[in-house]
Amino acid sequence: MEYKRELSDGLEKEVIAFLNYREGGIIYIGINKEGNTYGLADADGDQLKIKDRLKNNIRPSALGLFDIVSEERDGKNILKIIVASGPEKPYHFKKYGMSEKGCFIRLGSAAEPMPQKMIDELFAKRTRNSISKIKAGRQDLSFGQLKIYYEESGHTLGKAFAKNLELLTEDGTFNYAGYLLADKNNTSIKVAKYSGKTRTDLIESNEYGYECLLKATKQVIDKIAVENRTNTKITAKERQQANLWNPIALREAIINAFVHNDYTNEITPKFEIFADRIEITSAGGLPEGLSKQEFFEGFSVPRNKELMRIFKDLELVEQLGSGIPRILEHYGKESFGFSDNFLRMTFNAKETAVEEGGQIGGQIGGQKDAEIDDIKKLTHRQKEVLKLITSDNRISRSGIAEVLHINESAIQKHLNNLKNAGFIERVGGTRGYWEINLDKN
Repeated sequence: MEYKRELSDGLEKEVIAFLNYREGGIIYIGINKEGNTYGLADADGDQLKIKDRLKNNIRPSALGLFDIVSEERDGKNILKIIVASGPEKPYHFKKYGMSEKGCFIRLGSAAEPMPQKMIDELFAKRTRNSISKIKAGRQDLSFGQLKIYYEESGHTLGKAFAKNLELLTEDGTFNYAGYLLADKNNTSIKVAKYSGKTRTDLIESNEYGYECLLKATKQVIDKIAVENRTNTKITAKERQQANLWNPIALREAIINAFVHNDYTNEITPKFEIFADRIEITSAGGLPEGLSKQEFFEGFSVPRNKELMRIFKDLELVEQLGSGIPRILEHYGKESFGFSDNFLRMTFNAKETAVEEGGQIGGQIGGQKDAEIDDIKKLTHRQKEVLKLITSDNRISRSGIAEVLHINESAIQKHLNNLKNAGFIERVGGTRGYWEINLDKN
């Protein structure tokens, strides 16, 4: 961890040192070396300057490997820069190249020049087999769906978007990251459902994919959310409700499987639903140099930094390193299984007695989701909000924000749009509930 009182010329040096360090690191701007908070007069302006400097002054590209978070401490605005360990070491200052003047490594609490011997050794080991370096098998790619998702999130993709999002190889052709995000590809994602606890009785097989990976991700999230319908038990005293799996941890696990999957062998994540558990399997074991302990502590070594950056742009990922700790808030470390080539997350279902009413409720919930999907006038995010409200009409604005991982002000805008369109109405204030009217379709 590094503290800086203000944005200074030495920022790139510190970031490069953390990129070359096996655990990455965190830099606070607005706090001095003694830990006293000074704050920043223009935190928003500094945030833009930092992003621009790290984008243009560091090579190989660090995009997708750092995250800038605005925080408040002691009533003052500060910035937190989260830096992941990079997969293409050695990282260096662009203007000095791969020299002792341009490469740095973290030693203790300081960023020191990297010896030339270490620079040469790291360069010899540099990962060449990544989705950014693999040329796509087809080059007639279109990106209409990707542009729609960016527009819905308030961004505009210009003509140079493929270069800016690093979807091109060094010779200017589409890479495998671009192929995965294109409107059409041959990437298939499967969600299988079994009647029992083994793989012998397959009762449902859903295939998503052959399309933009973002769309497939959202479809898998929606499908498993339907399977995670609230089970209901009617007792003499009250109506008890509980999800089979924690929805926050489940969403994190699904996104984690998509973002960190090793696509270099054209193997995709797999999702399997059993009577007693759900299993989410992604290709690729632990990233090289990362221990299990570091993995559980949230040290981030993104396998696909191009995907990580885009998923962050679209608010599917909150910030670097936050996914695994968020899952561990609800499930133990024993839920993770590691092998040389795969990572499997297994979440056991809650043992909740399901009355007939609960089963019927699940069927009705699925029908309502399908009805919401057919509403043309709503954006994808508005549909997500409406689905959450139909599954729990007492859910709060903060509850929706927590599940979808976007801030409450953005949620309020979606709620206002849904209210203005007549789909929902709040009854009883903050302690009340949502009244839903899908007939406005």
